[in-house]
Order: sequence, then C-alpha cells, then structure tokens
Amino acid sequence: MSAVAYRVEGDVAVLTVDAPPVNTLGLAVRQGLLAGLERAVADDAVAAVVLICAGSTFIAGADISEFGTAKALVEPRIRTLQDLLEASSKPVVAAIHGTALGGGLEVALACHARIAVASAKLGLPEVKLGLLPGAGGTVRLPRLVGPEVALDMITSGAPIAAARALELGVVDVIVEDLEAGAIAYAAGLAASGAPLPVMARDEQLRDVDPALFADYRLKVGQKARGQIAPFRIVDCVEAACRLPGAEALAFEAAAFAELLASDQRKGLVHYFFAEREARKIPGLPTELAPQPIRKVAVIGAGLMGGGIAMVFANAGIAVTLVDVGQEALERGLGVIRKTYAASVARGSTPQAKADRALALIHTTTDYAELRDVDLAIEAVFENMGVKQAIFARLDAATPAHAILASNTSGLDIDAIASATLRPERVIGIHFFSPANVMKLMENVRGAQTSPEVIATVMALGRQLGKVPVLAGNCDGFIGNRMLQYYSGEAEFMLIEGATPEQVDRVAEDFGMAMGPLAMRDLSALDLNTVVRAARREAFPDERCTLIVERLVEAGRFGQKTSKGYYRYEGRTRLPDPEALAIIEAHSRELGVARRAFSDEEIRDRLFMPLVNEGAKELEEGIALRAGDIDVVWVNGYAFPAHRGGPMFWGESTGLDRVLATARMLGAKNGQRWAPARLIERLVAAGKGFDSAKEVLASETA
Repeated sequence: MSAVAYRVEGDVAVLTVDAPPVNTLGLAVRQGLLAGLERAVADDAVAAVVLICAGSTFIAGADISEFGTAKALVEPRIRTLQDLLEASSKPVVAAIHGTALGGGLEVALACHARIAVASAKLGLPEVKLGLLPGAGGTVRLPRLVGPEVALDMITSGAPIAAARALELGVVDVIVEDLEAGAIAYAAGLAASGAPLPVMARDEQLRDVDPALFADYRLKVGQKARGQIAPFRIVDCVEAACRLPGAEALAFEAAAFAELLASDQRKGLVHYFFAEREARKIPGLPTELAPQPIRKVAVIGAGLMGGGIAMVFANAGIAVTLVDVGQEALERGLGVIRKTYAASVARGSTPQAKADRALALIHTTTDYAELRDVDLAIEAVFENMGVKQAIFARLDAATPAHAILASNTSGLDIDAIASATLRPERVIGIHFFSPANVMKLMENVRGAQTSPEVIATVMALGRQLGKVPVLAGNCDGFIGNRMLQYYSGEAEFMLIEGATPEQVDRVAEDFGMAMGPLAMRDLSALDLNTVVRAARREAFPDERCTLIVERLVEAGRFGQKTSKGYYRYEGRTRLPDPEALAIIEAHSRELGVARRAFSDEEIRDRLFMPLVNEGAKELEEGIALRAGDIDVVWVNGYAFPAHRGGPMFWGESTGLDRVLATARMLGAKNGQRWAPARLIERLVAAGKGFDSAKEVLASETA
C-alpha cells in the first residue's frame, strides 16, 4: 500500500500521508507525495490540493535513519517536492495537527498556505542534531516572519504553538475541523484567483541591519559553547537576507552538507537514539503495565526535597511534603514559593500554572497522613542510619502498594531496603540538583526490586518530563561513580604542574559548562573534605592529594568565601597567585617536579578515565548500554551533547588511546585507575561498545 492516499472531495484533491508512527519523510512518503501531486496537477477536475496526515501528527520531520545513506539521495528528494509544490498553478494547503517539525514544516512552508488545529506545534529542531534546516527553512522562514524571529526559532530548535504561529504568520488560520477546514480554504483560494505566494521567491529581503547578525553571533557564542550548527544557521539566515532565493538555497545546501559530515552531527544523532534506547529495559515483560502514580510523599523539605516536590506538582501530581518540624516545612515552602515567583517574573511560567502547582503541595510532620500515597521519596542528607530509620517509618505508614524510593546520590539501595518488609518495592530515584530544572532521573534497582516497580519509575520519568536511565546498585551508581576520576585527575595534574585556569579552560573549550575546579569552588571545598576523608580511608593504597584540605586550612572554601582555587569578585572568577602558591607548596611537599602540560594531555587525562570507568560499569552490569552512560553524563553533568557523551567520544577518539591512558594512570594512581578488561578486549578485537555484550559473553563462555 502507498504511504500516501489520494482522493478527491469536490474539486479538491486530498493527499493523506499515512506512515506510522510519526509520518517521517522517508523514501516511500516522498514517492507517494510525488505521485499524488503529479496526479492532482494533471487532473483538470482538480482545482486545489490539501496535504494532510493520518495518525497523531503531521509530518514530524525527515527520516533520521536515512541520513548519510543512499536512500536519502534517491529522487524525489525533499527539495524536488518543494519545487513541484511552489510551481503548482493550483493552490496547495498544508493541514497541520500534532507537530510539523523539521522537514515537515519545510514542506509546509513550500505550500501556498498553512492551516492548523489549536493544539498543533511547529518548529525547526535540526540544531539539536548538529544540523540546520536543509530544505529551505533558513530561506523561507525569514521571508515569512523576518530574520530575527527566524533566528530565534531555528537556533533554539524549540517549537511554537499554533496560536503563536498564527500571530507570526507561519499559519494562515486555525480551525476546529482540520480536514473540512482545509478543503474549504483550498477551494476558496482556487476560486479567488489571487496570486499564489511563494516563499522562495527571487527577491531579497530589504532593509535588514547587518548588526543583527553580529549581535546574534555573540549571543550564540554565549549559549552554544563549541557548537558549529548555531553559527552556520546565522550564516544561512544572513545569506537569505542578502541573496536572491535560489542562491540562498544553494548557500544553505552547502552549509547543510558541511554539518552532515561533521563529528558533531554524528555525536548528536548518537545521543538522540541513545536517549530513546535508554527507556527500553531488557527483560521486562512487554505486557507489564506501570502502576498509576496519583499521590506522592517527599520526605525532607530542604532544597532537594522542595525541588522534587515541584517536579511532581508541575506534572499535576499531588504532593505531601514531610519534615520533622513546622519551621523546616515553612522554610522549605518559602523557597518553593520564591522559585515559582522568579519563574513567573521572568516569563517562563504563567501565574495560573504556578498557582495550580502550589495548590498541589501539602505539608505535614505526621507520617500518618501518608496512608494513601502511591510513592514516597526520601530526600534527606546522605547518612545511612538516618535513611534506614525513615524507610522503616515509611514501611509502616504507607499502603502496601506504595513504592518507596531514595534520592540518594550513591548509598547502597539494598542496605536502605533492608529496613523495610518490602524490598521488592524499594528503588533509587536519583534527581539531580536543582531537581525542578535538571533533566536526568537516575533510577537505581536493588537486588530485589520488582519488574513492576522498575517499569513504573521509568514511565514516571517521562510523565515528569525527565530523562530516565536505569542503573545498577553500586557506590555512586553510573554518574557519581565516574565523577571521582574526572575531578581526581584535575587535582593530580595541578600537582604535576598545570594551573587551575588551564585545566578549567580546556574542559570548558571541550564543551563543559564549567571546569572541574570551578565546579568544586561552587559546591564548597570545606564540604568536600568529609567525602575525601572517607575515600582515603576506604582506599589507603591509592594516590591522593591534600590540595583541597590545604586550601580549606587557608580559609579558602570556594565561592562562598570569595576564594578557593580562584579569587571571586561576585561570580566572576579570577586567577589567584595565593592559590597557586598553595598548590606549588603541596607539589614540593610530595616531591613532585612541576612541568608544562599541553591542552591535549589535559583533555585526555580529564575525560578518558570516564570512558575507562564506564567500561567497568558495563562489565558489572551497572549500566545496560554505553549509550545509557552517555545519556547520564549529558543530562546530569553537562557533558557536551555534540560530542555524543563520554563513551561515544572515547570510541570516536580511539579506544586504543583510552587504553594507553588507563595503563599510564593505573601505574601512577593505583589499581582502580587501571584498564577495564572490556577496553582491553575491544581494542584487541578492533571493535566498539556496540560489541560489548558479545565480547563479555565470549569471556564467560
């Protein structure tokens, strides 16, 4: 059957794309559209054409699986269809419901008119895949809405609602009955005999201030650290304003081809699929239905607990916030109110939405009020005894069906579950701070966690607008277990001769939002000393430094004291000779001769240990897939998505180099830094992480 159905209503041909699940512009759809358009144009009884889609959405974009394959080059290509649409003497109307994204919106822009239902969304999200609109989006959209609005839409990749699209002129009318409205609108256009608008017309846009593009490049540079695509988008929109349509389209095509071949595109496409794959849990029965979560308890009204309460309230789920005293509850609720007020003030949250969310948050000191919750999440400080005491109380106070979860960032989930009589209903749900902002939801299964509970929290993550990843139970789980190697190597390189500003500059040039040492200053050095003392006790034979302790002894606690690794003026960090003198003194104390570092060595020693430790997590089953580790680091630690995540980056850079670095660091720092068996085997076999299961299976055979 054709992916595009053809029928005639009166004198209007209706072309219906039906290519589940999201009507992408794969080869079959393109061929069906070509056949339908040619048939409509050749039929004298047809006066107009409507392009509409079956299912839940309009054309949701190009078929990503065809990128870089022969199928993408087979005619008709999208631009061929657009030429046919624009050349049609009969009006063509795009009828939009669901989402018109990427190539879908670009096809709609080549139609003579666009109508939509009120719930529709339209956008050009290619930048999120390291690309730009490659089918005229940077040429047609500026001609329709002006260059500044077009730049905002295309560089952000964010969709706009139908009402906003109507206001801007992207959509001509909003209707309730999409098909009937589209047919009537198309017939009206045909009957009017008015000239048909063509968005790729030859004339240039006039009176555009060149300063707009210079200013926008500065704006992009502040937001898109290290990314190429946003700058190419600015180049293309600028070209669309100074060149005739045909030349601007050719300019766009060349920029698209450059980005398509880039490593950044490969990294972002990898991440796109990795995030979707992370939702799939091998071994869970397909018929297993997640448990409904209608009411939640959050134990602890501090910053973390308050943020978690907001996450659920924002999703329309009733929350009971629990703490030991009324004063703590009022303080926590006050922070929540201020956070919502700030969101309303900057325009990111409507007042009505904030009011609805606040109305869903109830406070109590009485565990007896938790008798009807479906889920209870503990979010108190990291102390096993305290957490076990809370879980024992939750076990007694909540109904038998309730899931009991800990927001711990690294403590043993099985030890926490042992305080209950229902370990099968205990799981870790690790939100990242601030919980109401950060996307990652690291779900941690214990030895007895039931399949239903796992299915429920994974589904819950999507309901909450989070990115859920399932982890196994170990110290630090997926992300924090790896983090110690990143921050540890930063310290070791300081001892050996690097400076704080060089280490952080390399990390930030790589794409990290903040370097490891600046991050330490932000999170408070004095608080870090407790964790460091415990780690030295746990691993007495492993290399360590006392840089943090020496800085704290000198009263340098980080940003909160305006001095740590750096000196601070407000939030501006400045190199500080006093901090460097403390580091150099500790180098002498340890008998280490300082030397110069290249940026490449700093980069490899910061990030390759992450890849090595991630491989150990795969060996142990802590992470299900290398892509899951990438998803954790992109969403939880601001690893640059355009590099695909640490595991994708490591493989792209060369696992042989990762292995060599691990061997060197293992000899220097201790056995925990030594190469993962998986890395050794993959390098020996000349394979990548997609062969990890096969290689590990052969090891145990």
